[in-house]
Amino acid sequence: MSQNEVAGLDNDILNQCEQALGYQFHNRDLLLNCLTHASGAKHRLASNERLEFLGDAVLGLVVCEMLFHRFPNQTEGELTRIKSILVSRTTCAKVSMELGFDRYLLLGKGLSTHDRVPMSVTAAVFESLIAGVYLDGGLEAARTLIERIMEPELEQTIQLEHGRNFKSLLQQHAQKSFGTTPVYKLLDEKGPDHSKCFKVAAVIGSHAYPAAWGPNKKEAEQRAANNALHDLQGKEIPFAAD
Repeated sequence: MSQNEVAGLDNDILNQCEQALGYQFHNRDLLLNCLTHASGAKHRLASNERLEFLGDAVLGLVVCEMLFHRFPNQTEGELTRIKSILVSRTTCAKVSMELGFDRYLLLGKGLSTHDRVPMSVTAAVFESLIAGVYLDGGLEAARTLIERIMEPELEQTIQLEHGRNFKSLLQQHAQKSFGTTPVYKLLDEKGPDHSKCFKVAAVIGSHAYPAAWGPNKKEAEQRAANNALHDLQGKEIPFAAD
């Protein structure tokens, strides 16, 4: 294959990648660098590894900013949990595969013969492309890209989290219906130090809802919140404490 044919092939890949990305690069060499895996690079520094390092930081920054503004009443721990899901290798690989970035990777022979690109590689190219957009177009361009791509993932994560995070659901309900935030009152504990159980009740305003036992305070609070949600809906509570 001639150099012109190679250049033409690379150009086709770059065009398709830009279309999938929704961003047109000013520096096409930078985009090519984003797509070059270490196995297909002439040397380590010509691969996308350094870009992956930068892209991970930019992704984390923008996702943290999204969560900070989206959830003004959530604690640091709750925000950290959601962030860890959104910036995880699993989510990055999923997004990368959905957008088809794995098809544009420049891989060495060892990887290009595989039927499926490893998850770590597909996740890395997504982060590399974020870094590429950041370097090519600045933070605003990277923020626009990340928000557009990650917003559906955020919504899905929230739905999954709320499906099992009864404290979060109760907090939303209490703030909407009563204009206040639930608190959790420790009523009792029993058992030896290495195997304690805790009895907790959710309290909204002056009203305490049916308590629940749990193997630790965190789980007891989740069960107490679940009890409160059921009680508010006139349903039988799932965790009877007595």
